[in-house]
Amino acid sequence: MLNPKYALSNKILSQITAIAEARAYISRAKILPQQELRLRRQALIRMTHHSTEIEGNALNMGQVEALYDNKKIDAPDRDIYEVKNYLNALKYIEKVVVQDLPITEKVILKIHKLVTDKTLDPKASGHYRTGPIYIVKNQIGKPREILYTGPEAKRVPALMKNFLAWLTKSEKEDINPVIVVAIAHMEIAAIHPFNDGNGRTARAVATLILYKRGYDFRRLFALEDYYNTDRTSYYDAINLGNTYDARQKDMTSWLEYFITGFREEIDSVKDKILSLSTKSVDSKIKSQIYLTPKQLKIIDLLDKVGRISTKDVEKALSCPKRTAQLHLQKLKKIKMIKMIGKGKSTSYVSNS
Repeated sequence: MLNPKYALSNKILSQITAIAEARAYISRAKILPQQELRLRRQALIRMTHHSTEIEGNALNMGQVEALYDNKKIDAPDRDIYEVKNYLNALKYIEKVVVQDLPITEKVILKIHKLVTDKTLDPKASGHYRTGPIYIVKNQIGKPREILYTGPEAKRVPALMKNFLAWLTKSEKEDINPVIVVAIAHMEIAAIHPFNDGNGRTARAVATLILYKRGYDFRRLFALEDYYNTDRTSYYDAINLGNTYDARQKDMTSWLEYFITGFREEIDSVKDKILSLSTKSVDSKIKSQIYLTPKQLKIIDLLDKVGRISTKDVEKALSCPKRTAQLHLQKLKKIKMIKMIGKGKSTSYVSNS
């Protein structure tokens, strides 16, 4: 079984304490559902943009947002597929959490399949690699330099099983989820179990672990922001060495780097929440979103387009007109939306 070596340095402990304090504040802060949904959508867009950009995707934040909203953009097909794929992987992660599924080999392979759809041979997408793999450094005018050689392909299934066994053990031993995520990220990167998409899969699995272990921070964070800002520091910190067996065994320095970035992102979320919660919020609004998933979908649609009609809701929810009207009346009653116009020209806008 995997047996990570690390020390709980003062730096790590102080950062974990600060993260726990921020988590407590974020979980109980009062903000309107529209505000929370907006922040959550922004987090998904940032997460997708930075996780794919680290791997060389050329789309900017605005283009990623357009794809999130199902709009067409003019860009290379591969870049578009990578972004859509990552968004689909994040949707799948939410499904795993909602259904309370365990993190298994099948789940990780499914995430990889979603991440690499249409960008990798179907025989390799969602399957462990069957040959050698290298991390290389290409420099103009210089020969290609091999930075890291992954473990032999025949070892990959056993190494992944060892990793998953440790992941289960870490929960039973109540290891802090932030430490678990940092180790999981490094271990998947070190095993490099796939022909392509290893980094994106590792980061998606890290997000899934946090969601599953109650460290979702209302799903308003995007860890990739910090690591994409200075990629050289990111690669230096992860320090895989030359091979899996010869890599640096002590993970303390990696944990310090990872957790520092984690805290920076969570502090940013806390600041955003703080700025919103200081505004006037009705005393009836709970600290968490309390609407049904369908009502949240209506609020999300309204936030995107600014104004909706009953027909818009019918289409979005694939429901009868009467059901759409009932949802809108409930949202109007609790003052989440307001009605404008009369008769056939009736529509609804946000009440915030």
